[in-house]
Amino acid sequence: MRFTFPIVTLCHGGAQRMLAEITNGLVGKGHEVTILMPRQGIVEYEVDSRIIQTPNMDLYGDDFPDGDVIVSNFYTTVAPAEAASRQGKGVHMRLSLCYEPAFLYDNHLSFPTYHVTDKLMVLSEWQQDLIQLLHGIKGHVVPIGVSPYFQNLNIREEIAEPLNISAILRRIESEFSWHREQDYLISQLNLVQERHPEVIVNLICPPKEFHESPNLQGLRDTGRYRILTPANDVELRYHYNHTDIFVSSGTYDAGSLPGLEAMRCGAALVTVYSGGNVKYGVHERNCLMSYRYENRLASDIIRLIEDPVLRQSLAAEGERVSYKYTWERSVSAFEKAVFEMLWG
Repeated sequence: MRFTFPIVTLCHGGAQRMLAEITNGLVGKGHEVTILMPRQGIVEYEVDSRIIQTPNMDLYGDDFPDGDVIVSNFYTTVAPAEAASRQGKGVHMRLSLCYEPAFLYDNHLSFPTYHVTDKLMVLSEWQQDLIQLLHGIKGHVVPIGVSPYFQNLNIREEIAEPLNISAILRRIESEFSWHREQDYLISQLNLVQERHPEVIVNLICPPKEFHESPNLQGLRDTGRYRILTPANDVELRYHYNHTDIFVSSGTYDAGSLPGLEAMRCGAALVTVYSGGNVKYGVHERNCLMSYRYENRLASDIIRLIEDPVLRQSLAAEGERVSYKYTWERSVSAFEKAVFEMLWG
């Protein structure tokens, strides 16, 4: 089958990793996959598909090659995908990696894009329910996965350091990041440091975003945090494996991939409920999870610092649960959903 994926960019990020893994998996299953990108698109993941980069800043229906299925994702890819579909270049389906109207500016533009096609795939039951409630469309669930490369290397006991607490921080200046509650995250990590000044707090940032962000650089300059800028999965896996407690403060996420990756690498997870993480995260069974209004992120982290037995128990169960989530499973769910939407 011939697939075309219009993709704005493939820079480091959970949604972009999902697109890279799905497209690579489809190629591995024998499908012909083309990724169509505007000229400013960046590719920071290994991609097995053919990439067509247009000369324009935007994508247009005329840019699309002939195919069987066009898979839009971010709301700005929907209109050109639909235009191409109407030109006979493939059946338009959407893989929604987030529900944009809830957290992005210009929701008056993103909201109507969910009325363009009823052929929809989503990342979680939570996202499925949200879109069905607001638009009447029940999307097929294509769950997130974790690469087998991410694994527990069992090196924590060899590290001659105090306890390591890690969190991912994105470019704060971006209008895309408010839902990550990063100011709240920093304030909670500061409370942890006041109680336990011996711990090391790692802030993991994509390299390009760190170099472009005065705010992230300012956090480095305080001397309170160790800034880590992994360039690839080799470095990211290493940092996850140095982490004893991984912290996530985001309140809105359709999939919440980093927490699952950290679990796979043997870190105990402390997280805020974000919707997409409720499928794999169960409070006091494989993580500590709180609602944002409870304001207890710091106290949960401190609890695991002071209770190593609980910390190790949650980490072990989190690692076990994470193995249910593979990209092979995700690609199979995607392929099944496409077949059902095409032929019922």
